[in-house]
Amino acid sequence: MKKLFFALALVCSLQLAYAQKPDEEMQKAVDKALAAAQDAKKATKSATWMNLGKAYMTAYNNPISNIAPGLDKATFGMMNKEQPISVSNVTVGGEAYEKMQLSHLDVYFNGAGLLAIVDVTKPSVPGDLLGEAGKAYVKAFELGAKDKDIAPKLKEIADAYYNDAFTAYSLGNMAKASDLFKGAYDWSTTAPNTEANIDAAYNSAFTALASKNYARAEEYYNICLSKDYTSEGNIYAALSEVSLAKADTLTAKNYLATGLTKYPDNASILTNLINLYLQTNEDPKKIVELLDEAKKAMPDNPSLYYVEGNIYAGIKDFDAATAAYNKGLEIDPKYDMAYYGLAQVALKKGEAIVEEMNALDVREWKKYDELNAQLIEVYKGAIEPFEKCYEVSSNPDVKAAAADFLKRLNFQLRNVDPKFQADYEKWNGIVGQ
Repeated sequence: MKKLFFALALVCSLQLAYAQKPDEEMQKAVDKALAAAQDAKKATKSATWMNLGKAYMTAYNNPISNIAPGLDKATFGMMNKEQPISVSNVTVGGEAYEKMQLSHLDVYFNGAGLLAIVDVTKPSVPGDLLGEAGKAYVKAFELGAKDKDIAPKLKEIADAYYNDAFTAYSLGNMAKASDLFKGAYDWSTTAPNTEANIDAAYNSAFTALASKNYARAEEYYNICLSKDYTSEGNIYAALSEVSLAKADTLTAKNYLATGLTKYPDNASILTNLINLYLQTNEDPKKIVELLDEAKKAMPDNPSLYYVEGNIYAGIKDFDAATAAYNKGLEIDPKYDMAYYGLAQVALKKGEAIVEEMNALDVREWKKYDELNAQLIEVYKGAIEPFEKCYEVSSNPDVKAAAADFLKRLNFQLRNVDPKFQADYEKWNGIVGQ
């Protein structure tokens, strides 16, 4: 669930020289355009406001003129004649970068020596230049400027907000990223622009939730829902987290119940729903009732029984879980996840036995041996469903997971029978491919 949609909106062109102009020149151009907009006669003309919008956008773009991610360090050095204030090695999002601090921006080069992040630290003109440019263009539109002239300008502003938001997110500033993603969505839906950036709405909500801005998270997730944009059901799980942060368990349940009936395979919805029922001391088995409507609508969908099996497995009702997975296999004998679920039930039983063994006193060796014998049988019981899962699955990730479990299980059983040693070597070779 917790993922941001990564997509850079702008493609910058590479020129032969870094063309940043003095801040004073940018400020002078903005002041001149502002003075015209404040003149009673000139303020009635759309061209006046178009010029003001252009002045703001020119000032906004000035610090990053012709600089784009992807430049190698040598090319950047030729383009940029300014000596760095400092150069340091930093870690951002778990990755190592070389950071150069310049007068107006910080640039980050990745391990391959390519420019990965450009962060403007000092704009040529103070203020929200993108927002001011947008207001100027909207005023020009109100005064008669044509759609075809204004819509591309507003899209440019929305795209710039989106790119800046991505930079803030990359640098770990979730609150700033949320503000900027919000700007990207809002300007993408400002008339006459009609190219709504719904990813920006989702990302604004996502980063708002991460920065505990619950009101915005709720507002922008609901904007997504109003556009039938659910991120494969993840938004219902996220909205449940927002509701729980506001101590509204009933609304949280409603979001999750709705999400589960629409997206029964969504792991985040299911996990949040089980945890919520456990936290409120309610019977998680009630969740199974929510699947009934989906089963009526999709009686031949084995994944619904996989979800039911997961619910029972989550509350350690292993018999009910096994019955649900087997029901899924009755519908589709080649349903890989049902086999995977059966194997996981065996492993969960094994975990319970191991916990009991670890709790024994050292003198209770007879009991230990009895439990160890049970554990061996449980591990043996997990092998067949994992093998079937590997055999029938066409999903490389599922096959890889099944192979890895088979490798580990056969390793655990290698001293029980030589065939397990041979099977361990087989699966170890498959996993190593």
